[in-house]
Amino acid sequence: MNGILYLEDGTIYKGKGFGKIGTSLGEIVFNTSMTGYGEILTDPSYAGQVITMTYPLIGNYGVNNEHLESEKVHAKGFVVKSICDSPSNYTCEEDISSMLNKMNIVGVYGVDTRSITKKIRSKGAMKCLISNEDLPLDKYKEILENFIPEVNFVEQVSTKEIYKIEGKGHKVVLMDFGAKKNIIRDLKQRNCDITVVPYDTSFEKIMELNPDGVMLSNGPGDPKDVPEAIETVKKLVEVKPTFGICLGHQILALSFGGDTYKLKFGHRGGNHGVYDINRDKAYITAQNHGYAVDSESIKDKNLVVTHINLNDNTVEGIKHKSLPIFSVQFHPEGAPGPADSAYLFDMFIENMDKNA
Repeated sequence: MNGILYLEDGTIYKGKGFGKIGTSLGEIVFNTSMTGYGEILTDPSYAGQVITMTYPLIGNYGVNNEHLESEKVHAKGFVVKSICDSPSNYTCEEDISSMLNKMNIVGVYGVDTRSITKKIRSKGAMKCLISNEDLPLDKYKEILENFIPEVNFVEQVSTKEIYKIEGKGHKVVLMDFGAKKNIIRDLKQRNCDITVVPYDTSFEKIMELNPDGVMLSNGPGDPKDVPEAIETVKKLVEVKPTFGICLGHQILALSFGGDTYKLKFGHRGGNHGVYDINRDKAYITAQNHGYAVDSESIKDKNLVVTHINLNDNTVEGIKHKSLPIFSVQFHPEGAPGPADSAYLFDMFIENMDKNA
């Protein structure tokens, strides 16, 4: 079947379709990871976005459900140069096209993903339409022009009910803004007793759970779309050790009176260099975000920058000057990507030990 990617600026890429037959709309972004497409697709932080993979061959090792980061694909579409429909790996359970079809996600391949990536880098992330239906171009144009992007994707991807993962160590409340499974896995490896709560859980309810510390998860979209979470975190940081990742990092900064802004095309992939100022060491990190913390906005908020991005000098980590509070913009849990910075989970445990 034919496939098409129609960008907001009028650029059209024609290729072949795979996955679910249909038409979808979202924000076009790109990811530079060479592997890990299963984890990328099921990362809730991609809610509302159409993902373009810069690596040219996708699907060669198939899909294994144990590697997925949530129960479904949250992206609106998937764009690749070429797909492998006969994967070869002992863990393979299904091919990429079958996965997308099962999860109702539209895919397009056979397009120039290098050109798409260069377009996004020069013009920024933009609205797009992805389809593998044979509709007239005028119809596609009309659909895209009438598209109004959704807001507050966090509400869609967050858990609706509180649930527990038993452990014998520190009691951790994980505020779920779109948490990846690997955050939970890393906490479990450290014997944490985890309670996962919805994004809009009140301060009072969290305190009833009597946690030793609070984890603020990753998630999709603009952190300013969840003001209720910002207000809750504002109270939590006064009384509990807190560790924020990705969207959780941005929400933490906002809770202290800082500011955030949208990046031109974001950071998405498993090969982003980050400098840890305290350790005087660089790390390769996994990232997936379209917003960043304004470094100037936190200078008088008792926060210090701990990590910076080696490509564009954006803020990649902050900590409080006296409270056991810190956060990072990147993903120390990886999945996909390196786990070089998993030491940050150990820092969180140490903070809870000292605060006990």
